[in-house]
Amino acid sequence: MENKVDVLLDKISEHVKEMTKTETIIGDEFKIGEYTCKPVIRIGVGFGSAGGVGDHPKGKGTGTGGGAGAGVGISPVGFLATKGDEIVFIQAEKNKGLGAVIEKVPDIVEKIMEMKNKKEEKEEKETKKGK
Repeated sequence: MENKVDVLLDKISEHVKEMTKTETIIGDEFKIGEYTCKPVIRIGVGFGSAGGVGDHPKGKGTGTGGGAGAGVGISPVGFLATKGDEIVFIQAEKNKGLGAVIEKVPDIVEKIMEMKNKKEEKEEKETKKGK
């Protein structure tokens, strides 16, 4: 039997590549009302492989063997949320579930945009006073 660790690693790499797509793990871009959200994820991958040849201790022949494995860790980091020309990053809280973050997206984005609009209005008033 021929040692085919390289072939095994290639197959594992293809499976890991397929499993770690954003679409596979969390999903494609999605809409919540006027907001468009894109998930941002963190992926960690580990590989290991070994191969060898050995002689039977009682002289009954030789053998070859090999093996490979991989592990994948995936966690949500947050979301990029857009409304019109505005874009914000909403971080996923580690101590709460992903569902809680998704539920809060519209409220959080709205509050951020309101704060930005108030700041712009204040700057406009200050500019007009200075003239």
